[in-house]
Amino acid sequence: MTDALINGIVVFVLAMFVGFEVITKVPSLLHTPLTSGANAISGITIVGSMTVVGMVSSEFASILGFVAVVFAMINVVGGYLVTDRMLAMFGGAKKEPGAKP
Repeated sequence: MTDALINGIVVFVLAMFVGFEVITKVPSLLHTPLTSGANAISGITIVGSMTVVGMVSSEFASILGFVAVVFAMINVVGGYLVTDRMLAMFGGAKKEPGAKP
C-alpha cells in the first residue's frame, strides 16, 4: 500500500471517531435540525460530482459521477423534506377561513 492510501485511511478513521463523539454530545432534540442541515450541505457534493462528470473522458468515471449526483440529490431533497416536516410540527393550528376567533 502507498503512503497516501494509508494516510487517507487514518484520516477517515479519525474523522469517524471525532464525528461519533460530537454527535453523541448533541441533545436528542437537536438531531433532526443538525441532520437536515448536514443533508442540505450535500449540495457541495452535487457541484463536485457534476464537475467530475464534465471533466473526465472515461465512461466509468462518467457513470460514477452520475451515480454520485443522483445520491447527493436524494440526500439534499430528503434533508429539505425533513426540515419542512419538522418546521410544520412547530407551527400553530391553522384557522379555517370564516371561523370566529
